Amino acid sequence: MQTVETLNEGLKRAFTLTITAKDIDAKVDVELKRLAPQMKMPGFRPGKVPANLIRKMHGPALTQDALNAAIQESVQTLVAEKQLRPAMQPSVALEDGYDLGKDAVVKVEMEVLPQVPAPAIDGLKLERLTVPVADDSVTEQLQKFADQQKKWDDAADDYVAAMGDLVTVDFVGKTADGVAFEGGTGTDMGVELGAGRLIPGFEDQLVGVKTGDDKVLNVTFPEEYQEKSLAGQPATFDITVKSVKTAGESKIDEDLAKSLGLESLEQLTGLLKGQIEQEHNGLTRTHMKRKLLDQLAEGHDFEVPPSMVEAEFNQIWSQLQHEATHEADPEAAMAEMEGERDDYRKIAERRVRLGLLLSEIGQANGVEVSNQEMQRLIAQAAQQYPAEQRQQFMQYVQQEPMAAAQLRAPLYEDKVVDFLFEKAEITDRETTREELEAAIESEDGFASGTHVHNHDDHDHEGHDHKPKKKAAAKKKAAPADDAAASDDAVTEEAPASDATEEAKPAKKAPAKKKAAPVEAETAVTESSPVAAENAEGTEAADAPAKKPRAKKAPTKTEA
Repeated sequence: MQTVETLNEGLKRAFTLTITAKDIDAKVDVELKRLAPQMKMPGFRPGKVPANLIRKMHGPALTQDALNAAIQESVQTLVAEKQLRPAMQPSVALEDGYDLGKDAVVKVEMEVLPQVPAPAIDGLKLERLTVPVADDSVTEQLQKFADQQKKWDDAADDYVAAMGDLVTVDFVGKTADGVAFEGGTGTDMGVELGAGRLIPGFEDQLVGVKTGDDKVLNVTFPEEYQEKSLAGQPATFDITVKSVKTAGESKIDEDLAKSLGLESLEQLTGLLKGQIEQEHNGLTRTHMKRKLLDQLAEGHDFEVPPSMVEAEFNQIWSQLQHEATHEADPEAAMAEMEGERDDYRKIAERRVRLGLLLSEIGQANGVEVSNQEMQRLIAQAAQQYPAEQRQQFMQYVQQEPMAAAQLRAPLYEDKVVDFLFEKAEITDRETTREELEAAIESEDGFASGTHVHNHDDHDHEGHDHKPKKKAAAKKKAAPADDAAASDDAVTEEAPASDATEEAKPAKKAPAKKKAAPVEAETAVTESSPVAAENAEGTEAADAPAKKPRAKKAPTKTEA
């Protein structure tokens, strides 16, 4: 192979490789020797077909395969001999006019990773905002559990339903012209009045009904309703009241704990306290990590490959476009995004630079993910698939290095961050959860997030950028915080050969499980035309409390 460098400008490199016909033919000969013992042809004993006859019949296909193999080997040799570190998969093109049997001229273009300057990690100073677990927070969670476990008592036939009661109804939904619409009919649906689970006006109009009543409800579907043909449209629901029940007293006692499979109220209280503490620790870490990345970004500035920035930007932009389609006014949201395009490109550049920097820090300081940790990651990831597919998924990850790299990445990044936390001078300050959340929200995830790259193996992965949910006030849509932004970042060990292949299992991911209703008698799903469309709008305080796990020890405050 002859190699000629045709471009060396900044991070851009280009080469012309000439692969001789002799080299290609030698590979054909090797393949012929491998295939000959397996070939069968009329008039010849198995394995005794002459090589020249095999070449005559299969020569063009064998030569094409040999050419492809020779090009791949030549590019790998070029990368190794020149000690190149491609940022993305090199562009490889066979020169026009090539004929089988002649020398092959191949053009190779790439961008290489920059030489990252020695990271300045001494003198890092961070403030750790800690939030003690208040007794009233635990009591609030206990009350949620008690409310979820409350019993419903049958009311008298002449009892008039009020807010807080459970009304069971049959219903038929109709459009303004009186035509029943698809999915708008149901029987024995439990409606907890005041819970806010159904479209506006539905629950309110059931106040005052009695068992056996028939009533017509007049409602208007929300503008953002998932079924576009109904969105913003008036409708009626013909209702038949099957029963009315009143809520029994919600008690925080030993029986509540036992109904959750625990031994005592003390154990339930302790588990809830640990759960809240774990949530606080997560917020503390998110805030510290952002501040850490800010210091690293401010202290390091070096050129990054434009192709990596473009790939990162495309991931961010694609996710933002998806989010915009779910806004009340998608066109306005897109117009606002367009006005901030340059800002998001700067975010992409920062993420790539920070990723390269964290990778350099990790490799320089021996940060690695152990085999045991990797096996645990694979086992955890397999749980998202049905039981019959888990073994297949685990085999896939073991056979596909890039899929393994995708799983390894978040843990590797966290371990680098933990290493930096240990190096930093940290001061503690006690605050409230509201203040800590406000501090995180004020940063808005803007320009944070990382993209960890392997300097030695030249890998690149895409991110699953998830912009944060919008707050009540209008604010700039921003990519997710760093904890979520680097889910698919490349780790320190992924191989170079699949550098731009998207590390996703070939098998289709299982559909998300439907959320189980809080009460069997109030089974209203989001897919029902009656159900409230915007589940994200529910205040956190109204969300069902998470059932504590007795076997899981509370997480200690992270450094």
